[in-house]
Amino acid sequence: MPTPSTRAPRRDATANREAILAAAAEALNEDIDASLEAIAARAGLSRRAIYGHFANRDELLVDVFTRGARRLAALLDPVSHPDARVEIALFGATLWAEVEHIRVSAALAVRGPHRAMVGSALDPARSRLRETVRRGMSAGEIRTDLEGETVTRLIESAAVSVLDEATRAGLSDREGHRLVMLAALSAAGMGWREAGALIEATPDLAFETIQGQRSHGEVPAR
Repeated sequence: MPTPSTRAPRRDATANREAILAAAAEALNEDIDASLEAIAARAGLSRRAIYGHFANRDELLVDVFTRGARRLAALLDPVSHPDARVEIALFGATLWAEVEHIRVSAALAVRGPHRAMVGSALDPARSRLRETVRRGMSAGEIRTDLEGETVTRLIESAAVSVLDEATRAGLSDREGHRLVMLAALSAAGMGWREAGALIEATPDLAFETIQGQRSHGEVPAR
């Protein structure tokens, strides 16, 4: 009678896939044109192993970008504050704290050919922002000269533009943190002096506060 095989299983397929995705995220941020060979080497696998999980490089990129977008949406979901303006700034600061170390690939994710898929993964975060804008408009905290949906998209576009500027100008983490909040608040209708004063007067928006929460796996919520 045959007996069950006692041969040790090969490296778990799930672990391989996770290693590939992690390696791809790192490699793409260093070189957005990173090859499958470079990604495989970083993951400690062969190029053939990648094809066991992804049909081609494009499919791998889609998975990397959409996973990142879903993670970001999950991080933004619990962010809240009684003042809609502060909440909008917190959205921007939380986004920056998550993507500043992968700003190159993050910019490609939201600007490149895969932006539709990435956008779908970010829909929950967009819905949260839409609710915040609606609340802020009702309270007179956010501009009302435009439709709520327009303001929501302007805020989103302003935050994304910071990724481009941060990459182009080589902004520091602290500079990007402040700029993303200023850009989002400006889109919401605040003047730059008013926005700057709000940031300075709100401890929850301090660079050290956001970074500390991120390092401990926390998200700003009130």
